[in-house]
Amino acid sequence: MIVARSRDELDAARKELPGRVAVVMTMGALHDGHAELVRQARAQADGVIVTLFVNPLQFGAGEDLDRYPRTLEADLALLDDLADVVFTPTPDVVYPAEPVVRVSAGRIGDFFEGASRPGHFDGVLTVVLKLLHLTAPDVALFGQKDAQQLTTIRRMVADLDVPVSIVAVPTVRESDGLALSSRNRYLTPEQRTAALSLSRALQTGDLAAGRALLDATEGVDLNYLERVDSTSFEAAPDGDLMIVAATVGTTRLIDNLPVKDL
Repeated sequence: MIVARSRDELDAARKELPGRVAVVMTMGALHDGHAELVRQARAQADGVIVTLFVNPLQFGAGEDLDRYPRTLEADLALLDDLADVVFTPTPDVVYPAEPVVRVSAGRIGDFFEGASRPGHFDGVLTVVLKLLHLTAPDVALFGQKDAQQLTTIRRMVADLDVPVSIVAVPTVRESDGLALSSRNRYLTPEQRTAALSLSRALQTGDLAAGRALLDATEGVDLNYLERVDSTSFEAAPDGDLMIVAATVGTTRLIDNLPVKDL
């Protein structure tokens, strides 16, 4: 496995990869959900690149950029048998100058997570597009857990004619149903138990029942529970995706479930 920290190192490593190349983009603090993304990438490509980069553009004022966990040594150990190239740039490598021109998520970025975190998806799309240019993959894999992010990326790739295939990988869960997230490590044992209410609310398949369950769970502050169209992310009574966001303790968590899986 090659660890590249500069653009030149990445370019040299990329040229050595054979055939079809896949990329998995992460902010580090890797868990089994990320490992499954990389395993799926390996199944679909001859060469696999993983990026580890905490992107400052997608964090708003008062959000947890400084608090976000950095576990580089553990991440590299997890990837050692899975990836061919790991790109671990610092912010000045990705953004040599302040990016005046940025990608806009448009109206999809105004709903739900976009409403709660103004500008978040603009920051996500800007770094994703830059990393697609830098890694030049044939396919890029993203987790279904970040469903709105997945929708915005798919729309960007289609609208801007980016020559890459986007593949969604189903959410990886603990045995009790909790969706894996780097932010789960912030939860106390009691908060983790309370966090199970998010997946259980989705599994009811009913918005009123799900909201009642979440409202009745101590320590959970519901942000939204809705049914949406996964291609536009607009709320729709017959939408194909149920989504939820809530704060548990001081940690904000999201989850979703395709209606077909109910």
